[in-house]
Amino acid sequence: MKNFRQQHQHHRPKKNTLVIGRKAVTEAMQTGKQLERIYLQTTVHGEAIDEIKKLAEKTQTPINKVPVEKLNNFNVSNHEGCVALIAKVQYQDLQDVISFVVEKGEVPLFLILDGVTDIRNIGGIARSAYCFGVHAIIIPDKGVGALNEDAVLTSAGALEEIAVCRVNSLMKTVDDLHMNGIKVFASEMKAAKKCMNWN
Repeated sequence: MKNFRQQHQHHRPKKNTLVIGRKAVTEAMQTGKQLERIYLQTTVHGEAIDEIKKLAEKTQTPINKVPVEKLNNFNVSNHEGCVALIAKVQYQDLQDVISFVVEKGEVPLFLILDGVTDIRNIGGIARSAYCFGVHAIIIPDKGVGALNEDAVLTSAGALEEIAVCRVNSLMKTVDDLHMNGIKVFASEMKAAKKCMNWN
């Protein structure tokens, strides 16, 4: 059984964290390497690009359509309109994590994040989640900041200790949690009831 303990946008990623070119990105996904996201030049088309999109959907890897200037900013040559970032966090399957926690005889405690784009906030949230005994953080494949090296650093390593599950639909995920007998609570800044009063 797997062990589940386990951008900043202004910084240029290190070259050893990149997968460069269409063939390399395709092979990375085919061999199971986890990618944080794929950057595709807006004007590229063809069978190779279609295959990348198909594999990205299968592996729930976000694709960003970007102008060529964005790809050139990575300071790499022969990118062929395609560059990917290697995932710093190893994403886990949500159902596997649920089963793992239940088999240990514990009550699952998960945290769902949506719309948190600042990696420093994500890092801070992850630190608190770890202290509160959260088993997994659930994020959508779009709408959340990249969990890159800066995010892990800001989390003081918490993102390497808590399972992280990336899903393509939070609505479906909420349904899946309900089907597993897990209650779901939503927080809102102006809510009248405090989270400590949930039961």
